[in-house]
Amino acid sequence: MGEEHGTVVIGAGPAGLTTAYELLRRDSAVRVFEADEVVGGISRTVERDGWRFDIGGHRFFTKVARVEEFWHEILPDEDFLLRPRMSRIYYRGALFDYPLSAANALRNLGVREAVLCMGSYARARLRPPKDQSHFEGWVSARFGWRLYSMFFKTYTEKVWGMPADRLQADWAAQRIKNLSLAKAVRNAVLPRRNRKDVTSLIEEFQYPKLGPGMMWERCAEEVRRRGGRVDTGTWVTAVHRDPERRRAVAVTVNGAGGQRTEPAEHVVSSMPISELVAALRPAAPPEVLAAAADLRYRDFLTVALVVPEEFSFPDNWIYVHDPAVRVGRIQNFGSWSPHLVKDGRTCLGLEYFVFEDDETWRTPDAELVAAATAELERLGLVRPGVVEAGYVVRMPKAYPVYDERYQHNVDVIRDWLAREVPNVHPVGRNGMHRYNNQDHSMLTAMLTAENIACGTRHDVWSVNVEQDYHEESSHDGDGHRGTGRDAPVVPARPVVPVGTTLDGAGRPERPAHVRLG
Repeated sequence: MGEEHGTVVIGAGPAGLTTAYELLRRDSAVRVFEADEVVGGISRTVERDGWRFDIGGHRFFTKVARVEEFWHEILPDEDFLLRPRMSRIYYRGALFDYPLSAANALRNLGVREAVLCMGSYARARLRPPKDQSHFEGWVSARFGWRLYSMFFKTYTEKVWGMPADRLQADWAAQRIKNLSLAKAVRNAVLPRRNRKDVTSLIEEFQYPKLGPGMMWERCAEEVRRRGGRVDTGTWVTAVHRDPERRRAVAVTVNGAGGQRTEPAEHVVSSMPISELVAALRPAAPPEVLAAAADLRYRDFLTVALVVPEEFSFPDNWIYVHDPAVRVGRIQNFGSWSPHLVKDGRTCLGLEYFVFEDDETWRTPDAELVAAATAELERLGLVRPGVVEAGYVVRMPKAYPVYDERYQHNVDVIRDWLAREVPNVHPVGRNGMHRYNNQDHSMLTAMLTAENIACGTRHDVWSVNVEQDYHEESSHDGDGHRGTGRDAPVVPARPVVPVGTTLDGAGRPERPAHVRLG
C-alpha cells in the first residue's frame, strides 16, 4: 500500500473518515486518530435511553455528484428516508413560513408593518449603508433595516455571541448569496411555472433512518474492513516536523495504550486549525502562533426534551427570533425520522449557542433541562408539566467564528503551512476554519486524498467559495441530490469547482399558544 508510512488522519468526522476511505480506495495506507470515543464529529448521532439526537440537524442533499455516490456506497438505499423539508421562524408569537410566503407574512405582520418594511427596503436601495463589510450592513442593504432587525439580527447575534456589526460579511455572502427582498417577494408571488430561471430551496431531502451518525459509524467500519485503522479515545498531542526537509514526519498520540509516536508521510488534519498549529513541534513562529490563538469558535449545546407526540410539529426545526428567550432554534427529532423517537413521544431539541467558558456551558444538566422546559412553555409550544425527561448534549467548537480578524489569521496560517509543512493538509469545517456543510467538508477530503495519492494539485481552499449553494433546487436538469444545515432566511450557500489547481503558495417558518400540528 502507498508510501512507506502512509497517512495519519486527525479526527474521525465527515472530513477525516472521507479522507481515509478515499485513500484506501487508492490503495494508500491510513491511520485515523479520534480524541472522542465516538466517530462523526458534529455529524454524530447521540443516543440516550433509546432516544437519538442529531446535533444541529443534517439534511442530506448535495449538488456534488461524487458526494451523493459516496453516501450510497456507504449506506444501502433502504437505510435512507426521503423527508419533507420544512422550517419556520418564530417571531412576535407567530410562525412565519420559510422560505417567504407573501400571504403568510402579510397576515402575521399586518398591512401597516408590511408597508413600513417595504419603505425601509426602498430607503436602503436609494441610500445603501456605506459600510457593507460586516453582516449588519450587508444584509440591511438587501432587505432594509426593519426586516433585518426582525429576521436577521436577533438570531444571528444568538448564534455568534457578538454584535452583528462585528460579524464579517463573508459569512452573510456565503449563507445568503444572491438573495434580496425583491427576489424573495418575486419568488413567493410568481407561479412556479413562470419561474424556470429562478432557483428555490429544496422541498425534500434524504436522511439516514437512524440519524447522520449512522453514516459515519458505517464508514468507520468500512475503513477498518479495508485495512485502515480508526482509533477512538486517542488524542494527537504533537505533530512533529523536520524544518530542514520542510515536512511533517510523525505525530505523537495518547490513548488507552499510553503515549506513542506514529511516523507519517502525510498528515491530514480536521482538528481545529488553531490546535493544529499549537501542536506543531518544533513550534511555529510567534506570528503564526498568535494568529492561531486569535481564532475564535462558538460552541453548541442541545437540551433534548421528551414530550407527548401531540406536541410534535411538522418542521425539522423552528428558528426562535425572540430576544426574551435564550434558545436559538428548536428541532423536532420525530420530523427528521420516526426511528429517532419512540413510545408515542417525540423529542424536541432546544439549541443554545454558547462559549465553553460561559455560565450556560458550565450549568449542571438538571438546571439546563429545567430552564429549557420553562422556555418551551413560555413560547407556548407545550403545556406546563408535559415534559417527561431531558438530556443535555454539549458540542465544543461547533462553529468557526467569522470575526473581523479571522481571515487575516487564516491567511497567515495557510501561507506558513504551505511553505513549511506542505504535507500537512487541513480539511473540513474546523480544520480550515470555514463554515462548511457536511458535503463541502467531504469534498475537501476527497480532493485532498487525490492530491496525496495521485499527485494532483486541487485547490482545496476553493471549496464552498465560488458557485451556487447545493440546497437550491435548480431547473437546469443537473439531477444532483444533497446535504445541508439550514439557516434562517438564507437560501444560498455556495459550492465548488472541482478541478481548480494551486499556485506555488497553495492558494488559488400560527399564534404562539396554539399547538402545532
